[in-house]
Amino acid sequence: MATAPTPRSAPLPVAALAGVTATVTVFALAQGLSYPLFTFLMQEQGMPPAMIGLSAAMTPLGIIASAPFVPRLTRLVGGPTLAITCAITASVLLFLVGTLQNGWAWFLLRFLIGVAIDPLYVLSEVWMISLAPAAKRGRIMGLYTAIVGAGFAGGPLTLYLVGTTGWAPFAIGIAAFLACVAILVVIGPRLPTMLDDHAAVPLKSFLHLAPALLMATAVAAAFEQTILSLLPVYGAAYGIAAVTMSALLTVMISGNIVLQLPLGLLAERVSPRLLLIGCAAISAGGVALLPVFVATPVVWPLLFVVGATGYGIYTMALIELGNRFTGSALVAGNAAFAVMWGLGGIAGPPGAGFAIQAFGPQGLPAVLMAMCVALVVFALYREKVRRRSGD
Repeated sequence: MATAPTPRSAPLPVAALAGVTATVTVFALAQGLSYPLFTFLMQEQGMPPAMIGLSAAMTPLGIIASAPFVPRLTRLVGGPTLAITCAITASVLLFLVGTLQNGWAWFLLRFLIGVAIDPLYVLSEVWMISLAPAAKRGRIMGLYTAIVGAGFAGGPLTLYLVGTTGWAPFAIGIAAFLACVAILVVIGPRLPTMLDDHAAVPLKSFLHLAPALLMATAVAAAFEQTILSLLPVYGAAYGIAAVTMSALLTVMISGNIVLQLPLGLLAERVSPRLLLIGCAAISAGGVALLPVFVATPVVWPLLFVVGATGYGIYTMALIELGNRFTGSALVAGNAAFAVMWGLGGIAGPPGAGFAIQAFGPQGLPAVLMAMCVALVVFALYREKVRRRSGD
């Protein structure tokens, strides 16, 4: 009697996964370059730390403004078309930034850049989560964030190599956005629609469905964008040169490249929620040690670990989101993540900037540590609630 064939798992959509990863990597390069570039240029113009922080908050404010419209626009024009349009728009805006060379005009332009890049964030993450099989989602999302980390690390490294003056850094950022366009044109037909159901899921519903994940996203954004924007200011207080701070930023972001994949693999065996708490706790301890080691060689491995665990918070939140939601709910959840990412970006850099002005350079690690400790406490509370409810 014939034996029924053993069912095989569906093959990985390698081409689509690679295309989405390449798109967001070059996009991350442009973002990783722009934050410290703006900071260095605004410092040269004599702008105080608080204003530098407020300027950095304009991009996440733009993300918040556009996030609620992403699901609707995706249905209207399609994900690939929307992403291509946004990448072209971002390249034009970055060209205007380089042309104007005016710190005050950059406030508006950075807001518009946030509006343009938000759909790229949301759609790339939804595509990756949707393409990744559940059994391999941890490693795929870990690898994804590791490669994205390489893109972010390439930003400060680019400044280290080409400097912060002239058109060179702007031209590289513009070219990165245009590379996104080229890749999306090629892989667009391979991407899933994600919108396989027609039930609208309001973004505000995630305040009740996944409050700890939303808070984790806000903390991860505030942590990352505050460090990218104000670590050069912190280093300047210790007499550390701008080129050295660029290298330190590169090392910090490079922690993602090495450690996100192991974290993703671990998330397939251990609850991503518990790993999220662990990443937040390690990040809090790491920044608490920053004043002790900032002027010593220990700062290099310290920032390497802090960079990995700080972004690891977001990696764990993404994996947990993909484990719990699909279809339109997943799109809405990622859009809600984008709103919280924007809120974190708005609160983090200005808050730390004002803390530096009020209390000196140690205001920066104090703010970062407080955010991570608050996340640990709230996530532990939510984990206790979920266990009681059996969810």
